[in-house]
Amino acid sequence: MKKLLIIAIVLISSVKSYGQTKENMKEFDSNFAHTVYFWLENPDKEEDRKAFIASLRKFLNASKYAKTSFIGYPPKASRDVVDGSFTFSLIVSFASAEAQQNYQDEDVHLKFIEESSKLWTKVIVYDSVSAE
Repeated sequence: MKKLLIIAIVLISSVKSYGQTKENMKEFDSNFAHTVYFWLENPDKEEDRKAFIASLRKFLNASKYAKTSFIGYPPKASRDVVDGSFTFSLIVSFASAEAQQNYQDEDVHLKFIEESSKLWTKVIVYDSVSAE
């Protein structure tokens, strides 16, 4: 019985360390940042916007590797250097490049692409590692 309890604790601990919770989604991990910009085919169509965000949130909530995530949209530009041409942005942090690659390959990410790629016309990705 004691062995089963230890195994259960280890399994729960490993799931919690990879899965997203409200607690671990609060701290940005500066080891690896993944920034994605999406241009929807019909950016003014509310139904498409809602479908995209719902699919993205479902994916991020199920991801075992994303430490933090931010979904945004462009504010009204206040300066000429601000590019507000995209419809949505996504910023995700990871503990490592390996975790980011696992995120790319996980089934929930592939399902998100399958569900939502029909909604966008363009995607640009910027990946960064910490300079410090």
